Order: sequence, then C-alpha cells, then structure tokens
Amino acid sequence: MTDVEVSVTIPAAGVVLEADVVVPGSAHAVVLFVHGSGSSRRSPRNRHVARELQRAGLATVLADLLTPEEDRVDAATGRMRFDIALLSERVSALIDRLPADELTRGLDIGLFGASTGAAAALVAAGARPETVKAVVSRGGRPDLAGDALRLVHQPVLLIVGERDPIVIELNREAMDKVVGETRLEIVPGASHLFEEPGALETVAEMARDWFLRHLAGAPAG
Repeated sequence: MTDVEVSVTIPAAGVVLEADVVVPGSAHAVVLFVHGSGSSRRSPRNRHVARELQRAGLATVLADLLTPEEDRVDAATGRMRFDIALLSERVSALIDRLPADELTRGLDIGLFGASTGAAAALVAAGARPETVKAVVSRGGRPDLAGDALRLVHQPVLLIVGERDPIVIELNREAMDKVVGETRLEIVPGASHLFEEPGALETVAEMARDWFLRHLAGAPAG
C-alpha cells in the first residue's frame, strides 16, 4: 500500500467534522489528535508531532472538534471549546468511526491530546476501554477530566514543560486518579507551548516511543 494523505469529512455525534488523514504505506496503528481550545487540526505543533509519528509508521488523524459554523459562533464565548463533555463525546464518535473506515480498519488506536484537548481525550479513552490502547498528553489539563480519570485503564504519558509549574502540579494530581500505567515526563527548559529550540522535537520523540511501545503491531521503539 502506498502512502495516503487526504482531507475528509466525518459524521460524528450529529455533526460533520473536518479531518486530515495520513496513512503511511506500512501503517500498523493510528493516532487521533485532540487539539486544545482555540486551536484546530492545522495546529503547527500537532502537525510537527504528527510528521514524526508518520515517519515511524503510524497513521494520523487530525480532526476539528467543532464545525466551521460552531467555531465562528463560539469564538466570542468559548463555551463549546471548553465543554469537555461535548468534545469527548465527539472524540468518542470519531474513535468509533476509525475501525469502520477503509484507511484505518484493523489498526490499533492511540490518542494524542493537547492542552484542554487532553481532558477530552482521557474522558473518551475511559469511555472506550476496548478500543483506545494508549494516550499521550502534551501540556495537557487532565484535571479537567475530573472523576472520569478513574475509568482510564490505558497507559498514559503526560508531557509537560519544566517552565509550566502549575500544569506540572495538575498533572501530578491527575496521575493519582488514572488506573492504568502513567508516566510524567518534564521537558527541561520548556514552557507551556514548547516553543524553545528542540522542545517540540523532544515531545514528538517521547510520543512516538510511547505509541510504538503500546500499540499492537508497532515495531519495538
């Protein structure tokens, strides 16, 4: 199979969401990206991480969780983009579509969540224990998942910048609630957005190695 790169629309939880899908010819698993508030599937940071995963033979799906119209209306209030219950419902719906899609059928599924999107990813992981196999959070707010963290049995990697002390503490507290294997990695010298030289590369490598370790069919990292 040759590499496939397409933009698609995906019915999910009563709406139609836009997504960019890349499937390497040797794909052995797929990672669904869950972006944070105020971001989108075009996030340069998530795309940077996605390229590293693709080079490792992982398919990637970068999806918008709001429709274009919802995003325009919500720009002033921010209500929907901070509604973890709504966003996690849509993430769960996207997860349900992946096994049925010709491009991703039969592939193990991982989730990569950023900022508030990490909370939505973790809630969805708890709701889909048989389908989601691993989760990675970048600068995430897992605390926003609340008691749903106690339903997460999958291995979870939490990546936080050293210069993001409040988020570090929130991640440490969240670790005590997650049932499955958890690891907190602190990137030296990095701030919340990992804009420092080499910081995002470190995030991408950590995420790659975690998914290669925990997704079936992946070569040993």
